[in-house]
Amino acid sequence: MIEVVCNDRLGKKVRVKCNADDTVGDLKKLIAAQTGTRWNKIVLKWYTIFKDHVSLGDYEIHDGMNLELYYQ
Repeated sequence: MIEVVCNDRLGKKVRVKCNADDTVGDLKKLIAAQTGTRWNKIVLKWYTIFKDHVSLGDYEIHDGMNLELYYQ
């Protein structure tokens, strides 16, 4: 179980617990449940925009990492 922190730079910081083998799409759905936005409107970025079908472990997202949260 890892914890990922997502910051949208507008004052909203979301902490989400997930597994390393979850996909980015799964993480977006967990973030959407906490923020009240639709999961397909969320864009996660950290030097590159993450694709929905790739797992967090493949992107080397570790426990306690900060990701940038954008809305499209």
